[in-house]
Amino acid sequence: MRKYYPNYSIGTDAYSDIPMVCEKYGTKAVIIGGKRALAAAADLIKEAVKDSKITITGVFEYGGEASREHIDELNSHQEVVDADMIFACGGGKAIDTCKVLAQESKRPFFTFPTIASTCASCTSLGIIYHPDGSLREYSFQEKPSEWIFINTQVIANAPVKYLWAGIGDTMAKFYECTTSARGDGDELDHSTSMGVQISNLCAKPLVKYGVEALEECKNHRPGKALEEVILGIIVSTGFVSNLVGIDLNTGLAHACYNGFTVCRSTEEHGHLHGEIVAYCIRLLKVDHQEDEFKKIYEFSKNMGFPVKLADIHATLDDMDAVITKALSGIDVRKWPYEVTPDMILDAVKKIEEVSF
Repeated sequence: MRKYYPNYSIGTDAYSDIPMVCEKYGTKAVIIGGKRALAAAADLIKEAVKDSKITITGVFEYGGEASREHIDELNSHQEVVDADMIFACGGGKAIDTCKVLAQESKRPFFTFPTIASTCASCTSLGIIYHPDGSLREYSFQEKPSEWIFINTQVIANAPVKYLWAGIGDTMAKFYECTTSARGDGDELDHSTSMGVQISNLCAKPLVKYGVEALEECKNHRPGKALEEVILGIIVSTGFVSNLVGIDLNTGLAHACYNGFTVCRSTEEHGHLHGEIVAYCIRLLKVDHQEDEFKKIYEFSKNMGFPVKLADIHATLDDMDAVITKALSGIDVRKWPYEVTPDMILDAVKKIEEVSF
């Protein structure tokens, strides 16, 4: 068994480490990312390497979707083919595109997250879609990026909604991972046990610093709170994902998120992934974690996360279809007990009645 983990640099000067880290991997790098990500980071990367041995062979947009077709398009450029290493800029889909491109061509890649919304820049898993946005495949690879360059000023300048949703999505990792782990009894191996322990850092620091971190992001002034939250979203969650298997990487919150994808009114109003997951965390009610439920409910109100079905443009009438979809996947197959439709519906009804 092999386990690989990326190193990282974080701070407003994180890009200054690029020459020291990357020169050992070659002299030619190509920058690939989303349009807004490249506008935010490409010139800063070029400035950081201008007096080094590294030459930027080109700057390319990834195509807008993490698809095989866009990977093939990128490989049609000689500048991409000639590069010794890939510099991946942006959010999850841009980074996953570069991740799969680099891994399949056996080249090192380095990630430059420009928003803090997912742990994609820290994980080896790449999620590939069809050009229309529908899921195509999970690309399970052995190695994540060699290094993550986390420029906190770049992230502070990004739209705050991505950080907000990232906090909601990240917190689910702790509750899902620890509950799923109970389904394994005492059979957790070393890596899985370590991942379960690290998952604590996916929730507690975010509850402590989340509101303050949003304020720092709104004011484009990165401070301690924003840095702690970014590390929780990108690094802590990424390490958990790399350490535990698929069954401990998901759970009831993400099962119910998948359920809400069939709710037309929720989809039509464009609610973000992490926003819906944040609502679904409150299904702690199913597990009778009442103290945690109260804590997260209050935190959610302070953060402006949805706390009622109406906040995600859903109603109790939608729940039969939502629950059927939620339980059709693998998300709770390793739960410590069978989750039934009545359990979820009863929990949702109780959440609707909460008034504290």
